[in-house]
Amino acid sequence: MIKSENLNFEYAAFGEGERPAKALRDINLRINEGEFVAILGHNGSGKSTLARHFNALLAPTGGTFRVRGLDTRDSANTWEIRQTAGMVFQNPDNQIIATIVEEDIAFGPENLGVPPDEIRRRVDEALAAVKMTAYADFPPHNLSGGQKQRVAIAGVLAMRPACIVLDEPSAMLDPSGRREVMETITRLSRESGITVILITHFMEEAARADRVIVMDAGQIVMDDAPRKIFSRVDEMNALGLGVPQITELAFELKKRGLDVRGDVLTIAEFMSEFSRILRVSSEFGVHSSEISPISSELAQAGEESHCEEGLSGRPPQENAPEKQTPGGQAPVLELKGVSHTYSPGSVFEKSALRDINLAINEGEIVAIIGHTGSGKSTLIQHFNALLRPTSGEILTRGEPLLSAAASKKRKRRKKMPPSEANPTNQAYAHVGLVFQYPEHQLFEVTVYKDVAFGPTRMGLSDVDSRTVAALESVGLGPEFYEKSPFELSGGEKRRAAIAGVLAMTPDVLVLDEPAAGLDPRGRREIFAQIKKMHEESGITVVIVSHSMDDAAALAERIIVMNEGEIVADGTPSEIFTRGDFLTEIGLDVPQISDLGLPAGIFTVDAAADYIAKRAAESGETCGNSHSSSATKGEGL
Repeated sequence: MIKSENLNFEYAAFGEGERPAKALRDINLRINEGEFVAILGHNGSGKSTLARHFNALLAPTGGTFRVRGLDTRDSANTWEIRQTAGMVFQNPDNQIIATIVEEDIAFGPENLGVPPDEIRRRVDEALAAVKMTAYADFPPHNLSGGQKQRVAIAGVLAMRPACIVLDEPSAMLDPSGRREVMETITRLSRESGITVILITHFMEEAARADRVIVMDAGQIVMDDAPRKIFSRVDEMNALGLGVPQITELAFELKKRGLDVRGDVLTIAEFMSEFSRILRVSSEFGVHSSEISPISSELAQAGEESHCEEGLSGRPPQENAPEKQTPGGQAPVLELKGVSHTYSPGSVFEKSALRDINLAINEGEIVAIIGHTGSGKSTLIQHFNALLRPTSGEILTRGEPLLSAAASKKRKRRKKMPPSEANPTNQAYAHVGLVFQYPEHQLFEVTVYKDVAFGPTRMGLSDVDSRTVAALESVGLGPEFYEKSPFELSGGEKRRAAIAGVLAMTPDVLVLDEPAAGLDPRGRREIFAQIKKMHEESGITVVIVSHSMDDAAALAERIIVMNEGEIVADGTPSEIFTRGDFLTEIGLDVPQISDLGLPAGIFTVDAAADYIAKRAAESGETCGNSHSSSATKGEGL
């Protein structure tokens, strides 16, 4: 299907004195028909540049690249190559062009000359494959980011290409959507024989492929089966990537002295391996009664959590505990009975928020999770007046900020009121919002000017000191000040966008999917920076995320949304002990939670420490009753 020989590619230099940027170096690659190949690499490693060669969006500047024998440098082959290889981009807004969802999906088959009856069948099948049938008549601009991504995937599926190239297709999807897309991709590969090339930063997704290719600095540095690639944990970490969490847990246990196989890829494999260790230990004199504390915790903790009072049986918002505000202060942000309806009175009318009552207190780190379309982004856009409530009111520190009545009154005015009476300005001063794609917020010629723009426009004093302090708080030193924001890596762009909001010194920083599209190292860096910033300044942080692992590791409070309502509000331990409830509403639990460990253990390090400790305790117990040669446990 795909063959490249000594492929090189350089991006042209645009500035005076600039040199061409070499993105690919001597790539020799062969992908056979029907293979499922995952491509991994840190941001800037050349993955997306390589992907754009698969359907002739880019042509080599050196070497050759062929799709089914067709040279991509020959423009006469372009039409046939693009019928053979379909491309799904990372940002669906770059791909959606029609005003109605089903018309957008039909666009590709129409261009290929497919008969109308067949187009109808293909559109229906593609919508069903990505679980978007109910949205066939919706305008795409009314969809969430994750829903748009599903539409983009459906548009390519409808063209029935022999090869599908997916560039981070699940970056903006909720856990349920991610599972559905991966099941669709896997089914297409296994049953339909379609060649699938998946670019991803999710190691668990790559583990499902037949083969994993790892890129670094424009070159292929690894190419092997997933089990062999992910067993090289130290090398993958050094490349800024990582391995599936369960593989990392096995690796950490091995470092702690347990004789665990290093190439496990699934929870089932891990549990099987752990059971093997327990059986081996019993052969060395450890009785099953002495190792039962470990095995019973692993096997029974999950059952015990199901006996606890769950979340799913209660009406929405009765799950939310009463939050006590420190020192009797009013919440930094409060919503009372807030509802929002899109396009009221039209055929596109949709209720996005229903009677939201929410208080966010000074200094909290709060994560908002929910399935795609649950209302998360709509909710946070009310925090700083990008959207106005259809009913209800919003307060900051007890003072009214926005209300439905005030919004209607403003609409009747012919002129904008003075700035001091403008609630929008007040909202921007109190709440800073960083969007899903923060690079869309960057526009100035230098990083410094971009960060200084907000406080300058707001007429704040000490713009220079505010700008420098904001840049320092996100780890961007003077060497970044005169750089173009568009020269930065993905993670650096995220930090620059955050700095632009921090320079306005808001009370609340709201981040909508701040790590979307970042490689594992970038994710770790951005969350470490957020945590450090919170610890040093005490700023209130609200994070919207589809990653249960990120929410568990960072937040002290988690708010769960479903169908425009808040259905749960509590600590990570309170939320993630109810895996069945979360799965019902399209979410999940952190992967480590599936091991059935006690509540509150969500991270690899915490799980490794717990299991190793229990293993050591079992070894000490048997040491009191058996000979020394038999009681070391040989790994336990």
